Amino acid sequence: MMTFEVTIPVLNEEATLDQQVRIVHDFLENHFPDAAQWRIIIADNGSTDNTRHIAAALEDELDAVKLVRVPEKGVGLALKTSWTQSKADIVGYMDLDLATDLQHFIQAYHALATEGYDLVYGTRLHRKSKVYNRTLVREITSRVFNRMLKMYLGTRFSDGMCGFKWLKRDQLAPLMEGGAVSNGWFFSTELLAIAEWKGLKMCELPVKWTDDTTASKVNIPRLAKQYIRAMVELKKRKKA
Repeated sequence: MMTFEVTIPVLNEEATLDQQVRIVHDFLENHFPDAAQWRIIIADNGSTDNTRHIAAALEDELDAVKLVRVPEKGVGLALKTSWTQSKADIVGYMDLDLATDLQHFIQAYHALATEGYDLVYGTRLHRKSKVYNRTLVREITSRVFNRMLKMYLGTRFSDGMCGFKWLKRDQLAPLMEGGAVSNGWFFSTELLAIAEWKGLKMCELPVKWTDDTTASKVNIPRLAKQYIRAMVELKKRKKA
């Protein structure tokens, strides 16, 4: 039996934090009944609302929930802070909106624990994936971005932006040393690129994904600029 931790990065999520964390907790409790096997990490990115207080209350109430305070904003920083503190065999993350169907937890776990994979990533662009409520703008943006990755960096993975990724924790340090260093959203894409370049065994997991368009805080033009700059930096690190 391998232990695992799922990190949920949050920033000003007081409206839904309690409900969503309890949903994940109940699911894991039902499917992984050994309470010592797993934990949910709430990585707070400097929230200014009641998010941190709600997370602390959940930590006090539920043994399997832990709050990690992240000093600055940034999804990559939240993941690095959480994962480098972890003692679990497997670390991963998903978004608070639970866009990825929770049943994929089970597939991801078995891919790493019993099937010999080093890293698992969800993809919304596989022919077997089922994507709901996705706006045309977000669909086009996602496909263009992933096409750019393949053309500019020479990568083969299908979806670098999906917020559902898992890896064996002992692979984290080599991936970070290899160039997965971004403090922002691009960190999870860097993980895939470096893993591919290092020849790790990667599992592509077609997912059922339901976009919560009302809750999205993503500024697509600003994010696109950040991604392009990050791609340029990553290519420099590859050549170095």
